[in-house]
Amino acid sequence: MARSELRPLVKLRSTGGTGFTYVTRKNRRNDPDRLRLRKYDPVLRRHVEFREER
Repeated sequence: MARSELRPLVKLRSTGGTGFTYVTRKNRRNDPDRLRLRKYDPVLRRHVEFREER
């Protein structure tokens, strides 16, 4: 079964400058803009903002 284009894979890159990324899926219908989430960066050992990268 093919994956839906409604929920594509996106990379979330740390704004802390470490280059750490998370990979997740997002719902395009609910979040048409780029995601911005505060998540844990293990390199900095603190929570920072992660932004969606295409």
